[in-house]
Amino acid sequence: MTTHQIFVENIKCSGCVNSIRPALLKIKGVTGVEILKEEDKITLTGWAIKREAVLKKLAALGYPEKGSNSLMNKARSFVSCAIGRVLKK
Repeated sequence: MTTHQIFVENIKCSGCVNSIRPALLKIKGVTGVEILKEEDKITLTGWAIKREAVLKKLAALGYPEKGSNSLMNKARSFVSCAIGRVLKK
């Protein structure tokens, strides 16, 4: 089993968390996702996790790795967050 920690941009609330967790669990090899929004940290556990696949999925959702944020990523994160809030209900 492997563990990866990734620090990301734009995690604002539980809506963000609700969008990120299921998306990452769909990636091959990922069996667990822990998100600490206060620290902007995502911890993944699983088997043979491909970090690049995780980073690509996070960026597509608007949550890029720390230090690589953009206006487009911020906009994507607001959409993902809104979807996560709807899914929560």
